[in-house]
Amino acid sequence: MSELLPFRIALVRATAVLLIAGGLSACASGGRVGVAPGPSDADLIATVPPIPREFRGVWIATVANIDWPSQPGLPVERQKADLRRLLDRVRALNMNAVVFQVRPMSDALYSSPYEPWSYYLTGMQGRAPEPFWDPLAFAVDEAHRRGLELHAWFNPFRAWHATTGDTLSGLHVRKRRAETVVEYGEQTWMDPGSQAAVEHSLAVIMDVVDRYDIDGVHVDDYFYPYPVSDSTGAEVPFPDDASFLAAGHVSGGALVDPESPDSREAVRANWRRSNVDAFIHRMYLGVKARKPWVKVGISPFGIWRPGHPEGVTGFDAWENLYADARRWLREGWADYFSPQLYWSLDSDGQPYDRLLDWWIEQNRMDRHIWPGLFTSRVILDGGAHWDPPEIVRQIMHTRNVPGADGNIHFSLRAMTPAPHGMGETVHRQVYSEPAAIPASGWIDVDPPEEPDAFLVPDPDGIRLEVSPRSDTVVRVYAVHTLTDNGWELDFLPGAEAGMLIPDDGVAVVVRAVGRTGLESRPVVARAL
Repeated sequence: MSELLPFRIALVRATAVLLIAGGLSACASGGRVGVAPGPSDADLIATVPPIPREFRGVWIATVANIDWPSQPGLPVERQKADLRRLLDRVRALNMNAVVFQVRPMSDALYSSPYEPWSYYLTGMQGRAPEPFWDPLAFAVDEAHRRGLELHAWFNPFRAWHATTGDTLSGLHVRKRRAETVVEYGEQTWMDPGSQAAVEHSLAVIMDVVDRYDIDGVHVDDYFYPYPVSDSTGAEVPFPDDASFLAAGHVSGGALVDPESPDSREAVRANWRRSNVDAFIHRMYLGVKARKPWVKVGISPFGIWRPGHPEGVTGFDAWENLYADARRWLREGWADYFSPQLYWSLDSDGQPYDRLLDWWIEQNRMDRHIWPGLFTSRVILDGGAHWDPPEIVRQIMHTRNVPGADGNIHFSLRAMTPAPHGMGETVHRQVYSEPAAIPASGWIDVDPPEEPDAFLVPDPDGIRLEVSPRSDTVVRVYAVHTLTDNGWELDFLPGAEAGMLIPDDGVAVVVRAVGRTGLESRPVVARAL
């Protein structure tokens, strides 16, 4: 019996505080946690700090095996172990979301009825893993077990390049839907002007939304391809004459003004932008029609156009990628925007701070702004290398700017243990305490119900047991424990049933955080 003494003492201490707070009155009478708090409960709850909010995401790139799998064709158990290890790392760094690339090249890192298994997974496009497993289903489950959101990352129009392997599956669009693709430089690209290509990509995305418990749909900066040059240095035109002329024919030839010699390419450029606009809008509406709580995120090139803001120079995504990202943000066709601000705070032509301010100014619909950081520059050599403090400065700057509430890091490779110590630096200096993902109030206005929460004896101390009410879906529970050092915060994944509280804990207050980030009313955990 002596080995039970420590936890009994702890239980007595917790019980005493709850008794002082009036907590045992409900317990003794068989009352449940979450009943309307009495005055003493209200006084205790009034001292609990708010849940800190910040999106701390990281891209897990599968294209060219950047982050995972480390090489094609690894044994399934090795792939699973590596993915668990990466997700453990994300959790250990107090980050809260992963953006997992599931469709890098019109292929699939999941079981798809539309597209072939990815070469990056099995070493041969179209070959299913043996023994069979579904990496996306596995990743969703493992992420949620760790209290992490998982956003499925799609490349909507990129179809093939040399890193994809030499063998094409019969299910690949290059073979199955050849009319939807064009060859461009050393790549194969789905033509955004082809209605069949658009319908195919939308079907792929909606299938994942329907079948997987993902938290977000994510697309990056690849719509029309980045321009390539021929051997003379001249830019190679994107070969979409067929779809352009077909569009003109459908609209009675109105796309081109025969009286203006310059109108053809100007009209073509506007038509290309309208193709991407329509895709983005339809994708957003399609996701919301199926699962309104699934967030839609876009990570465009960090400069909309040179000169915006004044003094900014560089690549023109509006002109060259036909990506009118400013319009998408202004129209509210996404729940979060992560412009790739891959430049330093001290950059002359592309300053991180001024670009971030500009994107925030465009945010008329008050969506989330979570800029992308080029964290992987810390592992590059030569002039491209950054020291870890640059990333820390960018995170701190983002925190101090009204209108931005998080970042996404490219990519997880930079956060793994390594001599540069990027992960440890970020954890120590800016992510030392956990945070919940910011709420998306325009998606949902109804917070989850308060949970049931009890304190029970455990051989290792005092255990908090939490459960949702009715069919409420809880992503995490925010658990504040009153200790000798004040209130301490931890997050219990919604998929878990309980956790040990700190040895010096004397009171516990719990909130449920739902899929859209809204939080329940706080409840005081009762001694059972």
